[in-house]
Amino acid sequence: MSFEITGKLYKKFDTEVKSERFQAREFVLLLDEGQYPQYIKFQLTQDRCNLIDQYEEGEMIKVHFDLRGREWNGKFFTNLNAWRIESVQPDAPAAPDAPPAADDFPTAADEPADTGDFEDLPF
Repeated sequence: MSFEITGKLYKKFDTEVKSERFQAREFVLLLDEGQYPQYIKFQLTQDRCNLIDQYEEGEMIKVHFDLRGREWNGKFFTNLNAWRIESVQPDAPAAPDAPPAADDFPTAADEPADTGDFEDLPF
């Protein structure tokens, strides 16, 4: 099951080599919603560790991630495993009283052709 969330990149950490076959990198997203800010830590693994390189701390990003959980020695661990990161551009405000663009109006080419065949209607 995948999820996505948007927030401000608060902190990114260096890649850690856990073994000769496994590496991981963590970063923190700041959600400034409500009275208390939330700091959410994500993990990138293997060849995805460099996905965060192009983003600067303080930049708004959207993170696509999966929930991962495991048990080890009677303890339970949960990771937010990020697999895609996108830049979020603020919406440009529309100019007041601006007329709609010509492309905003439907044309005859946009309408489906009427074949007059109603035999396949389910009622």
